[in-house]
Amino acid sequence: MSKFSVSLFVNVLLVVLSFIPASRAQFPRACATLQAYLSHECCPLVNGSACAEDTGRGSCSDISIDDAPHGQQYVLVGIDDRERWPERFFNRSCVCNRNFGGFDCSGCKYGWQGNDCSQRRPVVVRKNVLNMDEDEREKFLEVLDLSKTTPHPDYVIAQDHYRNLLSENGTRLNYVNISIYDLFVWVHYYSVRDTLLGPGQAYTAIDFSHEGPAFLTWHRMHLLALEGDLQQLSGDPDFALPYWNFATGGTECDICNNTLLGARDAIDQTLLDVGSRFADWQVVCLSLDWFNDNVKLCNGTEEGPIRRNPGGNVDRPTVQVLPQPGDVAQCLQVDQYDTFPFFSTSDGFRNALEGYSHPGGEFENGVRTLHNLAHLFLNGTGGLTHASANDPLFVLLHTFTDAIFDEWMNRSNANISEYPQEDAPIGHNRNFNMVPFFPPVQNKEMFVPAEQLGYSYAVEFPDSADSSDLNDVSFIWSIIGVGLFVVGTIIVVALVQSFRYHMRKRREEKLYESLIGGEPCHSMKYKATDSV
Repeated sequence: MSKFSVSLFVNVLLVVLSFIPASRAQFPRACATLQAYLSHECCPLVNGSACAEDTGRGSCSDISIDDAPHGQQYVLVGIDDRERWPERFFNRSCVCNRNFGGFDCSGCKYGWQGNDCSQRRPVVVRKNVLNMDEDEREKFLEVLDLSKTTPHPDYVIAQDHYRNLLSENGTRLNYVNISIYDLFVWVHYYSVRDTLLGPGQAYTAIDFSHEGPAFLTWHRMHLLALEGDLQQLSGDPDFALPYWNFATGGTECDICNNTLLGARDAIDQTLLDVGSRFADWQVVCLSLDWFNDNVKLCNGTEEGPIRRNPGGNVDRPTVQVLPQPGDVAQCLQVDQYDTFPFFSTSDGFRNALEGYSHPGGEFENGVRTLHNLAHLFLNGTGGLTHASANDPLFVLLHTFTDAIFDEWMNRSNANISEYPQEDAPIGHNRNFNMVPFFPPVQNKEMFVPAEQLGYSYAVEFPDSADSSDLNDVSFIWSIIGVGLFVVGTIIVVALVQSFRYHMRKRREEKLYESLIGGEPCHSMKYKATDSV
C-alpha cells in the first residue's frame, strides 16, 4: 500500500468539512425524493433551514431560465427534457448569496474558501503530466483509479426517460447511484445524446456541449466538477488535474504507457496492456443506438473494456498524426471568439480550437484539427463523442484544451460581450444553464480567467506562429515547390523539342514530295510556313 493510501482517509474528513464542491450533475441525492419530484423544488435543509437561509447563506428561489432565441439546428419545442434546463425536473432551487455555493449553499463557490467563504483559495496549478514527479504522478493516478469504484457521495442519475422517471406504482423514482468517475462519463453522454422521440426514433441534430460557443465553457465546468470530487476524495484541497500536451506533431502517444495512461496490449492492439491499472476499467454509456431504440437513458451498466489504438486508423491517414505546435500558436492569434452561426461551420477561435476549422480560424468542410484531431488520433473509445470520457486520457486532453482557452482569454483580455447572447445552438447561448449541471450554472460563469475559478496552468505557449516547426514545414514545401518547377520545366522543354522534331520531319517529307511531283520549291515553302 502506498504512502498516499495510508494517509488518504486520515485527511479526507478534514477536507469534506472545509470544502464542498459548488455544482455537480445530475441531481443531489437529497432531492431524489418523491416530495421534491412532485413539488419541482430542490431546496435541501441545512440544520433545519432550507438552503441555510437562517444563516444568510442562500434562499429557495425560482430558477432563472434563458428565453433568448437559439439557432435553428434544433427545431423541436417541448420534446427534449434538456430544453430550458432544468425546468422539466425542478423550477426552484437554492440560490446562494455572496461567495457561498453548492446545491444547499453549505459550501463555497469555485475559488473561495473559509467558514464564511470570504477568502480566496490558493490557486491550484495544473501541470504537464510528463513534468510531475513520481509522487505527484502516483497520487493522481491512484485517486483517479479510486474514483472509478467509489460511489459519488452526493449525486445520483436518472436511469430512465423523464416520462418514466416515476415508477408505475407512483411510489419510487428511477434514480440510481453511480461512481464518481462514471458520473463524469454520464454527464458528458447526457449532454450529447439524441432527443428520444419513441421506439427506434431519435432527433440527432442536438448537442449541448459541442459544435457551439459552449464547447469551452461546458468542458471547463465538467473538469472543475471532477477536480472538486477528486480533491474531496483524496483529502487534498490542492489536488489538481494534470494535462497532456497533444500538440507534438508526433505519430505516437507519449503518455500511453503503463507508467501513465496505459500501453497497448501485446496481443490485441486495440486494448490496454494488462499491466496498466486502467486495463480493467469498464466503459458505460456506449450503446447509443440501443438507448435510442428503447427510449432509455444510460444507467451506468458496464459494457466492455476501453479501446484505444493511437494513430492506428489506416483508413484516415490525416488522423494518424497529432496536431503540430504551430497549430496552437496560430489558434492563439485568432481575434474573434466565435462568429455567426456559432456552429461547427463558423470561423473563429472556438471552432479552431474545437477542431472544425483550420488553426488560423478559417472554416473548411472536412477539416479536423487540434481537439478533434487529438480525439480521432486515439482511434477507439476516445474517438466516440458520447462515450469518449470513458478513457481517462479524455481528462488530460481536455485540460490542455482548457489551457489553450485560458491563454487566449488572457492574451485577448476577453470579456463576456464576446460571447453570443442569442442565436447560438440550443444550450450554447450566454445565459443558458449548462446541461445537466445542478444547481444551474450559466455559460457566462465559466467565461472568465481560470484563476478566478481557483486554478491555473504551468505551461508556456509560443508567442507567435513563426515557430521552428512552421519554418521546417515551410522549408519542406519550398523544396517540394522547386522540385515540381524543375520537373515541369523539363517536361515542357521535352515537349517543345519533340514538336520541333516532328515539324522538321514534316517539312522534309513535303520537300521530298514536291521534288518528286515537280512542284516549285517556293510554293512548297509557303505551304510549310502557313502550316506552322
